[in-house]
Amino acid sequence: MAIAGKEAPRERYRAQLRAEIKQHAWEQITAAGAPGLSLNAIAKQMGMSGPALYRYFASRDDLITELIRDAYRSLADTIQATADSGADLAGLGHALRAWALDDPQRYFLIYGTPVPGYHAPDDITTIASEIMDALLDAAQASGTLAGTADDSRLEAHLAEHRGWAADHPAPPAALGSALLFWTRLHGILSLELAGQFTGMGLDPAELYEHELRHLTR
Repeated sequence: MAIAGKEAPRERYRAQLRAEIKQHAWEQITAAGAPGLSLNAIAKQMGMSGPALYRYFASRDDLITELIRDAYRSLADTIQATADSGADLAGLGHALRAWALDDPQRYFLIYGTPVPGYHAPDDITTIASEIMDALLDAAQASGTLAGTADDSRLEAHLAEHRGWAADHPAPPAALGSALLFWTRLHGILSLELAGQFTGMGLDPAELYEHELRHLTR
């Protein structure tokens, strides 16, 4: 028991230090993007040596993986909680935008330009699939959405290429609905968060709402 008692404070300290490292990493990403992430720079900010910091994250990719895992987990939990509250597809769309606006850098880390030379582990895909599962459930419950009802070519294609939906039993029409819902909303969000609508004299929120109404009418 004495050994366990000694280990608990040590583990708490380790968890606190890892959290502090991740906070510095997010600050770096906000300033220079994920490709510029430097463990040595973080170590210097924290008054640590490089080798000391590497005891907590073995490499830059290890740290990026942890940040991506946290981001996907946060979004998956947000979408699932929204779905569990009884929200329909439009409600999930609103939850997605609110999550993205809350932390644009977190959004871009998982949906922006891939980090050169980085390859995410399989468990990241598993977490991301939880998000699509919730959308597929909602699409299946809602029926075919606008833009997919007469698209027999897309449905036939998705019937043969449904690996991205894992084992979800949704029919091809629902696959198309969820896929178009996801890609169209991400298109608007990515442009909005990148500042592409600045100076155009329009409200991105209204554009997003219009797309939601069109997709779910």
